[in-house]
Amino acid sequence: MRMTRVFRSGNSQAVRLPKEFQFDVDEVEIFRRGEEIVLRKKPRNLTAAFELLASLPDDFMKGGRRDAPPQEREPF
Repeated sequence: MRMTRVFRSGNSQAVRLPKEFQFDVDEVEIFRRGEEIVLRKKPRNLTAAFELLASLPDDFMKGGRRDAPPQEREPF
């Protein structure tokens, strides 16, 4: 696993990305996933998402979600 340093840039923290991790874009998304901080290319549009949805078989989730029934609880 590669390591790199965190440094200050004005009032922000910055991380220098090693060459093999550098992006070929000028803007990325950043979000937390548990204890991780994830950087990824900003999606250009929703075309890829719609293409993925269109590729699902016609019987996808035909039987429903099979979720457990809602819990019944006493009100506060």
